[in-house]
Amino acid sequence: MKLVILAGGLGQRLGLVDRPKPMVELAGKPLLEWQILLARRYGFKEIILLTGHLSDVIENYFGDGAGLGLDISYFREETPLGTAGAFPRIRGRLGDGRFLVFYGDVAMDFDISRFVAFDAAAGPSLGTLLVHPNNHPHDSDLLEIDAQNRVTAMHPKPRPAGLFFRNLVNAGAYILSPEIIAELAPDQAADWGREVFPRLLASGGRLMAYQTPEYLRDLGTPERFAAIEGDWRSGRVAARNLEKPQRAVFLDRDGVLNFEVDNLSRLEDLRLVPGAAEAVRLINQSGFLCLVVTNQPVLAKGWLDEAGLARLHAKLETLLGLEGAYLDAIYYCPHHPDKGFPGERPELKIDCGCRKPKPGLILAAARDFNVSLADSALIGDSERDIKAGQAAGLPRNVLVPANAEYALLRAAREFLEEAA
Repeated sequence: MKLVILAGGLGQRLGLVDRPKPMVELAGKPLLEWQILLARRYGFKEIILLTGHLSDVIENYFGDGAGLGLDISYFREETPLGTAGAFPRIRGRLGDGRFLVFYGDVAMDFDISRFVAFDAAAGPSLGTLLVHPNNHPHDSDLLEIDAQNRVTAMHPKPRPAGLFFRNLVNAGAYILSPEIIAELAPDQAADWGREVFPRLLASGGRLMAYQTPEYLRDLGTPERFAAIEGDWRSGRVAARNLEKPQRAVFLDRDGVLNFEVDNLSRLEDLRLVPGAAEAVRLINQSGFLCLVVTNQPVLAKGWLDEAGLARLHAKLETLLGLEGAYLDAIYYCPHHPDKGFPGERPELKIDCGCRKPKPGLILAAARDFNVSLADSALIGDSERDIKAGQAAGLPRNVLVPANAEYALLRAAREFLEEAA
């Protein structure tokens, strides 16, 4: 697989005048070099750099890549072609296989092998987009996915106020099929996220989404750059790579994050418990993953369908995002063993392994994100939660009163202070 890096950014907001944006120095090396070294670590040998503004700075620094044991070549845009417009011009260099794309203004460290494996297992598609949550979804390009991780819609910024969306951000890394290049007009500027992908979705094209909590952040503003450099020097960026064991705080949903309402199914009934967003933000800042594990028997009872649950979770993530907080993932059990409800769904009326107090949801999240359960904790509002955490092997399981204002914040702060 070959790697293409979009390296033509100006860096005006960063005050750069003598170098293009991807060459901004981050922790002692140009950002672009960090990206190239990451790709080399995962076995990539051939890299194509799409350059434009101050191309000579990049070409003189990397040359043909021999000094790094790589084959680096260039395509220089004489006029800006956007994130996608140059690809018809390099089609012959890409061969017949799928290729990886990085945006050159994104600081990143992630397990590329997992990304490649997901793409291969997902079946035929025009491409797979790497997506994750962030703490500013309101000014990020978001997308929607279905239960099979197929992209169903894209919502570029700005968006109308008052709508609810999952916090799934297009992170600036793709695996694409060469077939997708046939959708591009030669020598015409185009943008993958704002034009090409939405057009493909509208015509029935199949795009997949790979969800990860790993570190990929654009450093387009001085404030973000300063935060990213701090994360990089502290080791937080490297620690989030899923090759390394992760620490997590598992949260119950109803009564802990949002007010518990009997069989919550109406969008207007979902309200955050005071202090919940601050608690989640504290967990985000600590380096722990924030993972929700929740029983949702309303599905088995037939009082809510999966689309309705997705809308509830979109509201939950939107409300948290407005306060700079995010969930790394939500795991839910749709089952309920007791029968006799009008409109119930027989296929979900089973005695499963994921309904708390059983530990299935926690164990699934641990497998997906390489979580070290011995270094993690659970906060819930029922004995079912506590027993599930104990059954999963979590050493710390904290019971808080249901719907209690600031109870989650106090519990999260106490645990994180001890963990530090």
